[in-house]
Amino acid sequence: MTGQDREHDEHASEGVRHVRVAVVGSGFAGLGAAVRLRREGITDFVVLERAGSVGGTWRDNSYPGCACDVPSHLYSFSFAPNPDWPRTFSGQEHIRAYLEHVADVFRLRPHLRFNSEVKRMAWDGERLRWEIETTSGNLTADVVVSATGPLSEPRMPDIPGLDTFPGAVFHSARWDHDYDLRGKRVAVVGTGASAIQIVPELQPRVSRLTLFQRTPPWVLPRVDRAISGVERLLHRQLPFTAKARRGLLWGIRELQVQAFTKHPGELGLVEQFARLNMARAIKDPALRAKLTPDYRIGCKRILLSSDYYPALARPNVDVVASGLTEIQGSTVIAADGSRTEADAIVFGTGFHVTDLPIAERVVGADGRTLAEAWATGMKSLRGASAAGFPNWMSIIGPNTGLGNSSMILMIESQLNYMADYLRQLDVLGGRVALDARPSAVSAWNDKVQERMKRTVWSTGGCTSWYLDANGRNTTIWPGTTTEFRSATRRVNLGEYEVLRGPWTRTDDTQGEQKVEAGA
Repeated sequence: MTGQDREHDEHASEGVRHVRVAVVGSGFAGLGAAVRLRREGITDFVVLERAGSVGGTWRDNSYPGCACDVPSHLYSFSFAPNPDWPRTFSGQEHIRAYLEHVADVFRLRPHLRFNSEVKRMAWDGERLRWEIETTSGNLTADVVVSATGPLSEPRMPDIPGLDTFPGAVFHSARWDHDYDLRGKRVAVVGTGASAIQIVPELQPRVSRLTLFQRTPPWVLPRVDRAISGVERLLHRQLPFTAKARRGLLWGIRELQVQAFTKHPGELGLVEQFARLNMARAIKDPALRAKLTPDYRIGCKRILLSSDYYPALARPNVDVVASGLTEIQGSTVIAADGSRTEADAIVFGTGFHVTDLPIAERVVGADGRTLAEAWATGMKSLRGASAAGFPNWMSIIGPNTGLGNSSMILMIESQLNYMADYLRQLDVLGGRVALDARPSAVSAWNDKVQERMKRTVWSTGGCTSWYLDANGRNTTIWPGTTTEFRSATRRVNLGEYEVLRGPWTRTDDTQGEQKVEAGA
């Protein structure tokens, strides 16, 4: 009987299921991890999902007009190409259907545990395993892969009087489809990626739309079109054509990276294009002044829309160039003192990105939560491993976000790292765990932050959701996807401490042992 078999028998006798890997979340990152585990020959895993279906952010965000701002053939797994994307930029319903298809084709259903929200994960240093509490029961795991993503927990601002507002109130990621907005006076708070898709959809339906804008975004046209039946047939019959299309989309974005990361001044020409895009639709000089950003394009995420500006120019739309600060009854009040009557408020105010709620539920080797360990800012080794949290890794972790390309590329790179991590555990053998060395985490983080100094996200003159409370960019990767893939191709055991534990305790002093890598 192997050590792993004994471990399984031991846990079974305790009445708690034990798995080799527990994946948290079933969006792109979680399903990608599940597919990679099966491809590595690992079937002893579960995917814990708090909702009742897969999809992650593409399940939760079902607001009118919801769509991706990355071309469809690039915003999909390389190992699961979809020749039948209906549009160049697909909508939420098509992306969600794609993820359901992935779950079916790769036979992931038996591993999915729906309605299983993780309440707490704690590291057991004696048994070298994670104790996991969920809303559907408890389990233990050798390795945890956190794939909850940064766009999973909506951020609602604390507005005085909000709880007394008599009308409907909801966040874009928690859309109330039962509430009919037709003919209503609607206040939309925020001008991010969700808001610029929502506004054009609501404008024709509502009697009055008031947009509360703290900072105007840079907006470029969204060159979207239906993908013809001939194109789809070609991609089905000759798969290399879809691969070539994806490669071209990827290559163009790789060439753009240096403008964001090394030479932000080169983005001036793009700014002129964005100004022309605005001028075509916004003829009123006063409104154009409100909508013109005062920071370098790219500092905040560049948004794509061909109908946002035309919607703002309609007579039933008002733009308040000030944030919402107070609510008195049905009156919403902006920082500039302007007052507006509203029947409903829609918040497009983003997500908890640099203060991930899941971090409060993860308890590491020293009894601290991940949130406490990240009190001064998120940081991890190669976007995956946090010091003091053995055999725990994140997909889409700190500094793995992108400002101009597809996150699926970064996810697949981290899946390579996850796969090699598990191989290293197998090679080491026995009951074993890897804990990222604090020095390795610091070295990696220092290098990332040093490179960040030259980027448009640091020099562009804006405050964005990329930055944490201390003004540090803990979100974006300051390089190409090629560089990141190279950096995460293999696990360097020298960056980890190897933890070993005995199968059975024989005395009170025998417990977790630390073994230097290579020993």
